[in-house]
Amino acid sequence: MLHAPRPLPLAQPSAEQAHALERAVAAVEDGLAALSQSLTLRDPEATEQAAAALHQTLAEAMDRFAEVARHGGVPPALRRRLARSGGQVAAQRNAVARGSQWLDRTLELLIGPAATEAAEAPPAARGGFGGASPFGSGPRSSGWAQA
Repeated sequence: MLHAPRPLPLAQPSAEQAHALERAVAAVEDGLAALSQSLTLRDPEATEQAAAALHQTLAEAMDRFAEVARHGGVPPALRRRLARSGGQVAAQRNAVARGSQWLDRTLELLIGPAATEAAEAPPAARGGFGGASPFGSGPRSSGWAQA
């Protein structure tokens, strides 16, 4: 009778690799906390800086995890922490999207749909960048100054 092959045990990362993974996950968690704080304070500049830093930190963490995964296994506890951080990123992204939708609806009520549609259109479609629109005839100036 044939038996199914047993899975090979995953190699554990070295102490140095495990420490690097721990630092990477901690950096992601710190970046998420900074982004959350800036969103709570409604500070656009701090939010932009925190988001850029988090993006870089996530890329570095993924590189570290990929390297360790190629040479063995990632400890389950660190894998769960990174997955939880990914869930937090998704939750924050959804919260920002909902806030943006709320703002769009509010602006539409206050100033009308034409203004919000114009604001959402790409600059070239609005005749921006000082040239003609590639979508047909339109203003040749950006609209910032009329002589």
